[in-house]
Formats: sequence, C-alpha cells, structure tokens
Amino acid sequence: MRTGTGATTHLPDLRFTAPAEYARTLRKAHEATISGSPDPSISPSLIKSWQRSMALGIDPDQHRPVHRHDVSEARSLSAGHRLATVMPALSQLLADESAAGRHLLIVTDRQGEVLWRVGSRQALRLADSLEFVEGADWSEAGVGTNAISEALVTGLQAQLFSAEHLVRTHHDWACTAAPIRDPNTGEVVGVLDVSGPFESVTPDSLRMVRCGVRLAEELLKSSGGPAARQQSAAVRSTLLLTLLGDKPSAELDGGERLPLTLRRAEILALLASRTQGWSADELAYQLHGEDGAATAIRTEMHRIRSVLGNVVEPNPYRFSPAIRVVTDVSVVADHLRNGRVAEALAAYPAKLLNRSTNLPVELMRDELNEAVGASVRSSGDAQLILRWCASDMGASDTEAAAAMAGLIGPGDPRFQLVRARMERVDRELQS
Repeated sequence: MRTGTGATTHLPDLRFTAPAEYARTLRKAHEATISGSPDPSISPSLIKSWQRSMALGIDPDQHRPVHRHDVSEARSLSAGHRLATVMPALSQLLADESAAGRHLLIVTDRQGEVLWRVGSRQALRLADSLEFVEGADWSEAGVGTNAISEALVTGLQAQLFSAEHLVRTHHDWACTAAPIRDPNTGEVVGVLDVSGPFESVTPDSLRMVRCGVRLAEELLKSSGGPAARQQSAAVRSTLLLTLLGDKPSAELDGGERLPLTLRRAEILALLASRTQGWSADELAYQLHGEDGAATAIRTEMHRIRSVLGNVVEPNPYRFSPAIRVVTDVSVVADHLRNGRVAEALAAYPAKLLNRSTNLPVELMRDELNEAVGASVRSSGDAQLILRWCASDMGASDTEAAAAMAGLIGPGDPRFQLVRARMERVDRELQS
C-alpha cells in the first residue's frame, strides 16, 4: 500500500534494511515504466504523477530544474515570509550541520519554491549538484515528481525513495515531505522536507517530518493572536526590490520582474532607507539639489504607481503599510547584524545602484560596502577574505589584502593573484 508515502505496491520494502538493493529494483521498474511497460511495482498514483510531469515538459533524462528566482532573491523573499518565524525552531529540531551530517532540511513556499535549506557543507554541495537551491521550483512543473511535489498535490505526507523520483539524476536521493498549514484557515503555507542520499533515510524520517510540521503549525498558532492576525490581514503584498548592481528591478508578489529606471530606483532606495517618509521637497533636494522641484517628484511617483500600483503613500511619501518591502540591500544588512558574514557576502554581488552619481545614494553605497568589507576583514577567514578581494567590491581593499597575507603568507599564490588584481585596479584608476 502506498498510503501517500510514495512506497511502491508489490515490492518488498527493503529501503531501511537493504537500501542499495531496493534502489536497484526500483530503477529497473522505472526503466520499464518510462519505456511504456508499466511495472506493477510502481503505484498507479505515482505513474500518474510521472505522466503529469512529462506532460508539463519534464524530461526524465534531462536535469533542468526551473528557477523562479536566483538564490539572493529567494533569500530576500524568505526574510518576509511568515514561515521565517518558525525556521529557528525547525533548524534546531531537524537540521544536522555537523561535518558528518548527510540530510538537508528544506522549507518551500506553498508553490514549491525552495526558500530555506539547512545542512552540512557536504549535504549542501550534493544539493548544489542538483540545483536544489533557494529559488528552485520543486513542484511537478518545476522538476518533476518528488516528495515536495507529492505533498503539494495530495495535501498529505510523502516519502519518495530513489527511482520513485521521475528524473534520473534524483535516483540517489530519498525525500520525505509534508505540507505546513495555517492553523486558522487550514490553507497550505509551505512544505517541510528532509532530503539526503537514499542510505540516509530511516524509519524515523516520516515521524521527524510530522513532528516538525506540528511544531511549525503550533508556533504559527501561538504567534497568530488577534493583533498578529490583524497585522497579517493588513499586509496584502510583498514588494521585492533589486537595487544591487546596474539593473534595478521590482517584483510584486512573485510576479513579473519589472525593470526600473535609475531615477525611480534611486527614489525607491531612499524610501526604503527611512520609515518616517519624505516630503516631495525633501526628495527633490536629495535627488536634484538646490534646483530640485517637488513637481518632478510627483511626476515620478505617478509613474511608479502606474507600474507598481499604490505601493507608495503621499504626504509624506513612504511605502504603504499594506506592502511588505524586501530589498537585496536589507538582506545583506540583516545577515551582517546577525553575524552571518559568509551569507552576507554571498548575497552581495554588486554595489548599490553602481551607476548612480546621486550623493545620498553614493553615501548609502559606501556605507554598505564598508560594512561588508569590515565584517569580512574581521572574520579571520582567509577563504572569505580571498573571495572579497577577488570581487569588484573588495578589489581595492588593501586592508583586507594585508589581513589575508597575515593569514596565508605573502608568498601564497592566492595572495599573488589578489595583489595582481589590485595593481591592475590602481593602474586603471590612475589612467
């Protein structure tokens, strides 16, 4: 009996006692079924899921997962997701970040997009090879049949082992998942998944996931009193602003990414930097100096609203309380505030609006860049400092280069690469 767990129907369940043998048998059943001769070992409901996935364009022989967002954007979205409040407890209960840890804790949104993953470096590297990363779509349409997609389709817990997955690159994995529901409405708000090499699955995997779901839903309930529910009802949309680099954009509720002109991006960056808001005259001065006119700001605000809707309130200009605003800048800053230097550097691909010559924006840009640089320098992590020095943002950070030389020695080839890059940057600046 499958009973929503992904187990096959007529195959002896050796997944815990002889996992390699069980996987080999499943792979033979997978080959036969995909070739057009359904194997009775594979449950009819699982075959239907494979058929739905292939109808959506998933090829069992090609690993091409859909990415709804890149990693840094997904991390930005996760910071504003309501499940963010339960992640510390779930990590403490289910994650294994030790050197020997083999499984990953994964949490997605209600559509199957990965928002969090926690595990050891080894487990994360294995997941990277499958593009099982933040922003990846693990629904049937995104990557084919897997435990997360089954939990979303059936609304039940699911456990898939090896070749029960449609795509062959997933056959070395076992995944156990269950939906997390809003305790007040019963609606699915995300999926909790524990994944790893198929040898890592245990008879307790389902129990662990069920415990994690119960914990998450209890925490959502306890944080969902009248005040919290009113606040949740008031916040109707999430606005994601990409301000790092030279291609600023806005994205409302995971919809189409909308390019922003530099001037509108500067306005939105200023709005995001101050909760009390700005008058039209203040913004005009910030953006245009003494020659600034409030009418020009009102025109730009009208254009912003025509693209994004009523995300900004007037008098003073500030983001509407019905909008949760997440920027890639705030994600970096949040990592720094919590001492997550490696994560901050990973989420910092370019300087803030690096084409802007506006003085207030330049000051914010320099402040963020120095905060990241100072945190990296003080980390004492040679590899982290090397990544910083090799980036455009840290290419001229001589203090970081000196710190790295002290850690690895000036004769180390890695230091020579950094020094050569810095010398080139100096020549370009002087020319």
